Amino acid sequence: MNTTTDLRISKNASRHWSGLVLIALWLALTPPIVLSEEEQSINILRQMGKAFANIAEKTSPAVVAIRTEKRITGQYPSFETPSNGNPFSEDFFNYFFRRQAPQQQRSPRQRVFRQTAQGSGFIVSREGYILTNNHLVEDVDEVKVTLTDGREFIAKIIGADPDSDVAVIKIEDNNNMPYLELADSDKIEVGEWVLAIGNPFGLSHTVTAGIVSAKGRSGMGIATYEDFIQTDAAINLGNSGGPLIDLDGKVVGINTAIVGSGMTGNIGIGLAIPINMAKTVYKQIIEKGKVVYGFLGVAIQDLTPALAESFKLKGVTGVLVSDVTKGSAAEKAGVKAGDVVIEMEGRPLKRAADLRERIAMKGPGTQVELIVLRDGKKRTLTATLQERPTGEEVVETRATTTEKLGLTVSNLTNELAKQFGLEGLKGVVVTDVEQGSAAALAGIQPGSLIQEVNRKPVENTNEFNEEIEKSLKEGKVLLRVRYENSSVFISLILPKE
Repeated sequence: MNTTTDLRISKNASRHWSGLVLIALWLALTPPIVLSEEEQSINILRQMGKAFANIAEKTSPAVVAIRTEKRITGQYPSFETPSNGNPFSEDFFNYFFRRQAPQQQRSPRQRVFRQTAQGSGFIVSREGYILTNNHLVEDVDEVKVTLTDGREFIAKIIGADPDSDVAVIKIEDNNNMPYLELADSDKIEVGEWVLAIGNPFGLSHTVTAGIVSAKGRSGMGIATYEDFIQTDAAINLGNSGGPLIDLDGKVVGINTAIVGSGMTGNIGIGLAIPINMAKTVYKQIIEKGKVVYGFLGVAIQDLTPALAESFKLKGVTGVLVSDVTKGSAAEKAGVKAGDVVIEMEGRPLKRAADLRERIAMKGPGTQVELIVLRDGKKRTLTATLQERPTGEEVVETRATTTEKLGLTVSNLTNELAKQFGLEGLKGVVVTDVEQGSAAALAGIQPGSLIQEVNRKPVENTNEFNEEIEKSLKEGKVLLRVRYENSSVFISLILPKE
C-alpha cells in the first residue's frame, strides 16, 4: 500500500474522531434546554392538534354528504315547530335532517313537491358500501352522495333497519373507494377523545372533537334497540349518519341524534349508535338483505333497589324476568318469572336494555348461556334463541314505589275474564284504582290481573287479602301484575298498622 495514502487516511480519521470528541464535550458541558411549564403545555396542545389534523386528513375522504329527495303529489303537509317538549318528535327529525322547504313543480293536472333532506354517511368497503341512518334514507325516491373531491353518485339503498336506525347504501366506482376501518366499540371508555365528521347545516366535511361522555344510553324512543354512545363532540343538523372516530382513525359509532330542540342545534349532548351494533346489522343486510333478530321470549324490567330488597337481593344488579312466553326459548331453557338474570355469556347485566340488545344481536339458532338467581341461588341455563316474531319484542317495564295501595279487586269470573281478555289465567282482577294512589302511580289499571302477592300465587280475594294483611306489618308488598299481555313486578310501600 502507498505510504502517503495511508498517512492521509490516518490523518483524516484522526480529524474525524477529534471532531466527534469535541462535539461530545460540547454536549456534555452545555446545560439542557429546560422548557417552562407554559411552553410544555403549549407543546402538548400543539401535538394534540397535529394528531386531530392527521386523523381528519386520513378519514375525511371516506366521509360522504348525503342528500335525499322524496316526491309528494298533492297538498304538501305543514310542519310546525314542536310544542310538546319531545326532543325526538317527527318535527325534530325534520330539522335534524335539514329538511328544506319543498320546491313546487306545477302541471295542469297535479302539483308535485320535492321534499329534501341532508345528512352524512361513511364508506366502509372498497366496493362502495356506505353506512348511514335509516331515518335519513327511509321511504325516499332518490339518494345522492357527494365525496370530498366533488364527485357525485346516485346511491342504491341495499337495506335498512328501523329497529336499530342503521341503513346500508352503495355507490359504484370500479371497486376503488376510500373507506374507514371499524373499531371495537365495546372497548372505548368514558373520557376518551373522539372526532365527529359530517355535514352540519350543509357545511361539507366539518370536523369537531370531544370526549365520550357516557355509554349505554337508552330509553330515548329513537329506535327499538338503543345502546347509544354519548359525546360532547359538537353534532348539529346534518351530522346524522356520519362517523364518530377514535384516535386510531377508526369508527366507533354512527352519529344519530342530538338531545335538545332541533332549532337550537348542539348543546353538548350527542348520541351515536355503537359500531358493534351496526356491524351486525350491516353483515345481515349484505348477506340476507334484511335483519333477523334473536328472540328469548321474556318480559323484563330493571331490578330497582326497591325490587331487589323485595326479592332479598339487596345490592344485586341484574335484570328481573316478569313473564315468560309459552313455547319460547326462555321457557324451554327453564327460565321462570321472578328469575334475575345477572350474566349472559359471561358478561354482567345491569339494565333490561343490556339483555334486550345482546339477545337481539344474536341470530336465531344461537345458544346463549344465562346465569340467573332464583330464590337466592345461582343457576346456569342454556337457551337456543328463536327468530323474533313480527311485531314482538322484549318488553322493558318500570316499577314505582309509592306510599298507599288504593285499589279494589274482584274474583276472576268468566264474565270478567272475557271482558278483560284474561281467559285461562288465574288471579284477582283489579276493578277500580283510586286516582293518585300508589297503585295508580305504579301503572296498575282496571282490568289488570294480580297473579302473585309476595311471590305467592293468589286465586281469589280471600287469598289476596290474607297476603296484603301480612304485608301491612312490613310496610311493603310485592305484586306480580299482568296487563295487556305482559306481566311486571311492582313493589309498593304500604301504610303500617
